[in-house]
Amino acid sequence: MMSLLRRSLLAALVLPALAQAAANVDAPAPAFTAATADGRTVSLADFKGRTVVLEWTNHDCPYVRKHYGSGNMQGLQKAAASQGVVWLQVISSAPGQQGHVDGATALRLNTERGAAPTATLLDPGGELGRLYGAQTTPHLFVVKGDGVLAYKGGIDSIASSDKADIAKAEPYVSEALAAVAEGRKVEKASTRPYGCSVKYGS
Repeated sequence: MMSLLRRSLLAALVLPALAQAAANVDAPAPAFTAATADGRTVSLADFKGRTVVLEWTNHDCPYVRKHYGSGNMQGLQKAAASQGVVWLQVISSAPGQQGHVDGATALRLNTERGAAPTATLLDPGGELGRLYGAQTTPHLFVVKGDGVLAYKGGIDSIASSDKADIAKAEPYVSEALAAVAEGRKVEKASTRPYGCSVKYGS
């Protein structure tokens, strides 16, 4: 009885804390520490003073394949890196779910696709994904050097898996990164993400 009561009290304390840690534009981005595909550990705090992009991904998702198969995502990653931006891929697919991979496979996939993230974060338990409220793959977040979230949402404005739509879409992430680089407020700071649902475990 006491154990059940204690668990209920802990849940009552933890759940509001998680709610307060949600990723909200113009508020501090939730702090995190995560394991990388190459066996390191990184924290958001490691990149203080630099713009950080978080990209939720699932290599089997057709919406992700649209942006990698066309070279669009790799182009964004490389353009960002040339500006000193840190680009962190995040894989939150749970074991047994679509898109779940081990570190070696994640690195191999990036090599095969010519992807250029700064690091790939493995989040099989979904803690980081839930912390940020990541809903889809892709789902992108831009954090300014001062730790404040500047953008969250879709990669662009056309919610399709058709590569031909990329050229016609408004490039939300590119626009957000340009605004942050120029010290401007992101005009469309919160947009609707689209893609496959993040394959969290139960």
